[in-house]
Parts: sequence; structure tokens; C-alpha cells
Amino acid sequence: MERIALITQADLRNVVIFPEKFGNRYVRLDRPHSEISPWSIWISYSPDLVHWGDSRVIMKPLAYHWDEMKIGPGAPPFKTSKGWLHIYHGVFKTMSGTVYRLGAALHDLADPANIIGVSDQWILQPEDAWEVNGYVPNVVFTCGAVPEDDGTVKIYWGGADTVMCAGTANIEELVALCLSNPRPAL
Repeated sequence: MERIALITQADLRNVVIFPEKFGNRYVRLDRPHSEISPWSIWISYSPDLVHWGDSRVIMKPLAYHWDEMKIGPGAPPFKTSKGWLHIYHGVFKTMSGTVYRLGAALHDLADPANIIGVSDQWILQPEDAWEVNGYVPNVVFTCGAVPEDDGTVKIYWGGADTVMCAGTANIEELVALCLSNPRPAL
């Protein structure tokens, strides 16, 4: 393997790349770890996977919501008939620490910067012992989503920064969550 370059500056986290080019450019989602737009999801474009630009915020945490502290990209988005489905994480601060949950957002098929809908409710939260207790308690953090031919998606997530977990969800139900009662993206 040959290391070519860093894909982001050191303070960018949760980088995912769309599996298709848009207008001959690669597209990535990430989350700057800075005060620019605290812990929001940004989009950037590249002609060659080395030089990135046209960066801007496309989704922010929502005050008084399950993801009000910070959000970040999760698994690379995958194509559905209604848009690119993206499983992301959101963080809520409590008196005893933070809780990381998973949510779903739907991006436009032709323009991934355009978010069609964001589910107003989370799709997964820490409940099992291995998600509630561990190196970082109360965390589910997605790292993979594999759509299947039967209309389901296999979702992979880390539990409490200690174990890897997997589950299955219905793709159409996730898309419906994004479209039926969406919350604002910005």
C-alpha cells in the first residue's frame, strides 16, 4: 500500500465519501472539530481525492433535540430510489454524560448538498449492556451500511467504543422516516 496524502486537515472527523462522482467530482461529508460551525456536517468536493474545496455546512444539530450537541457523518451514503440515504450520529448531553444515537438523512440523487429530509427521531440508541457500558459509555456510532437486494440494509456500529455490532433495517422505512415528519437540516 502507498500512502498518498491526508484526506483532511487534522481537525476534520467522521469523513465519508459518496460512492459515485457528481459532475466529475468526488464528494465527501465530514465534521470539522472547531468553532466554525460547531459540530455540524459539511460537504466538500474534489477532482482528484487530494485537493478539496467548495466546502459548506449542510446539516446542523437541532436545539432541544436528540442530536442537539453535535452531529457527524456515519457510514457512506447509499443510493435508494428516493435519494442517498445517510446514517449519521447525533449526541445529546445529559447530567451524567453524553448519549450517542443514530439518525437518518436523505440527500438528493443529483445534488448531495441538497438534503431532502432528516428523520425527526433517532433510529438506534444505546440499550444493550455492551453499548451502555464500555470504554466510552452510552455510544452507538455507525461505521458501515450495506444495502441488500431484499430491501434491507445491514448497519454496523460501535458499541461504547468497545465492541462492533450489526443489525438489519428496512430501507423504505428509513426513507419514510426522513420524508414523513422531517426536522430542519439547517
